[in-house]
Amino acid sequence: MADPGPFVAELRAESDGLDALVAPLAAGRWAEPTPSPGWTIAHQIGHLLWTDRAALTAVTDEAGFAELLAAAAQDPDGFVDAGAEELAATPPAELLSDWRVTRGRLHEALLGVAEGRKLPWFGPPMSATSMATARLMETWAHGLDVADTLGVKRPATARLRSIAHIGVRTRDFAFSINGLTPPAEPFRVELRAPDSSVWEWGPNDAQQRVTGAAEDFCMLVTQRRPQADLDVHPVGADAELWLGIAQAFAGPPGPGRD
Repeated sequence: MADPGPFVAELRAESDGLDALVAPLAAGRWAEPTPSPGWTIAHQIGHLLWTDRAALTAVTDEAGFAELLAAAAQDPDGFVDAGAEELAATPPAELLSDWRVTRGRLHEALLGVAEGRKLPWFGPPMSATSMATARLMETWAHGLDVADTLGVKRPATARLRSIAHIGVRTRDFAFSINGLTPPAEPFRVELRAPDSSVWEWGPNDAQQRVTGAAEDFCMLVTQRRPQADLDVHPVGADAELWLGIAQAFAGPPGPGRD
């Protein structure tokens, strides 16, 4: 099992980068709408705080997380938005401070998870490493929403590899959640990394293939950009279908962002 340390370090760096983006903002700017319909910058940070709290509970209080899971089941399509809505009303300085403290506690807690332990979550249970990469993926995706709002282009980093890996690993989930039978054969995925090296998944001789830029693939699987605008290219009917439904997150599928 992979040591969670490097992945927690990636999560910490991604979170700190987003923190540096929002910390200088005047309080009024936190109310600016982001490309996610109905969500302001405050909603984006509030959502990350809410999910970091949930992840921390999963690590430190499994009974408490079971209660949270039962509450979520009462409103599966709305509980995430409700959490973001509630926290978005918090004064920005307080919201940011709470997120800093909570995420710091989460990072330390993940480093202390016993080897082999599976953490409960809203999807399948996961290891500390998988939890760290899932939080990285969400932090990057919502950070992109904030950056788009502010007109900032954040640099692509090697951390994208962990996000792309989730995107590849969730192929069958994307088919299943859309009521489709996952293909039996593995796909080949070749992505151009920020340093121009190539990240690879799947057998060389696979008939179904996806190629393109790693950053664009990550935008696709987090549904932050429409496929037509991205350097991500399928070969084969099943690969083409996958790119139209791909999602690296556990919630219900959405239409993607235009």
